[in-house]
Amino acid sequence: MKWTSDTRGKVGGGVLMALLGAGIPALMGAALHTDVGEPYRETRLYFGTDRADGGGPVAEAEFMRFLDREITPAFPEGLTLHDGYGQWRGADGKIVREASYEVVLLYPEKEADDRSVRIERIRDAYESRYQQDSVGRSDDKLEAQF
Repeated sequence: MKWTSDTRGKVGGGVLMALLGAGIPALMGAALHTDVGEPYRETRLYFGTDRADGGGPVAEAEFMRFLDREITPAFPEGLTLHDGYGQWRGADGKIVREASYEVVLLYPEKEADDRSVRIERIRDAYESRYQQDSVGRSDDKLEAQF
């Protein structure tokens, strides 16, 4: 003889409905309140260390001096520095691998034009001082709160 009961299904369905009933307003509230701060721009700069002239790589002390003299005065509010390891394909088709630095800058969206000018000066200075083909740049819009 096989006993079956649909009680478990009824109880389970009731629990599911109660959870959904409690969860839907919370989810709706979270979806309606997405502001977590003010409009900001995030710029990431990617600094390679191998020199085009074949000289030794940009040493950590050299990069820190560059950071102190060029980047910090342009962004005195603060920044984030990450050590990295990057690779890219050179004009000759060969993959170049090198130690690198990533600098993350956050600034109010309303200051984006002025800050972009500062960023381009930083990129130009590094490229010319350390014989770099380029300094990578990426920009993103986000909301931030401090």
